[in-house]
Amino acid sequence: MPEHPRRIVVTGTTGSGKTTLARAVAAKLGLPHAEQDAWNHLPGWQEAPVQQFRVAVDVFTARAGWVMDGNYTKANDIGWARADTLIWLDYPGELVFWRLLRRTLRRGYTREELWNGNRESLGMNLFSRQGILAWFFRTHWKRRRETPLKLAAYPHLQVLRFRHPGEAERWMDKL
Repeated sequence: MPEHPRRIVVTGTTGSGKTTLARAVAAKLGLPHAEQDAWNHLPGWQEAPVQQFRVAVDVFTARAGWVMDGNYTKANDIGWARADTLIWLDYPGELVFWRLLRRTLRRGYTREELWNGNRESLGMNLFSRQGILAWFFRTHWKRRRETPLKLAAYPHLQVLRFRHPGEAERWMDKL
């Protein structure tokens, strides 16, 4: 691994703590941070056009150093190709589910603004088939199976696969 990684992607399932870790890594290394959700979710929860999203990833990752979090495959060929390090938060489903449920309840109760004026709705996220909890169940185990296959296309990446938050914390302490 590079002594000090400079171009870092943080990936993991919804609710795994990607943004929290990415912000902490960026702050510790003095690098800019970007959250792919902010580029993807336009006002009114409209999805950004693919080309617009790809341009945002391209512009951000053209820098000498950065930390970016997200799972959007529509620009992996840009972000992953330019990264030197990929951090994969591969935590147990039970842990992620409870983290996601707490986060969803907090965001719904506080009406915290997320990206571009969007706010989570408890009704939508708790009970809808389109909500974030349903998304977790559709994607968590699928990502666990597919991520190693996707990583094979980027052999230059130093991959840090953390299976428990304590592993990420110990790595951060050494950074």
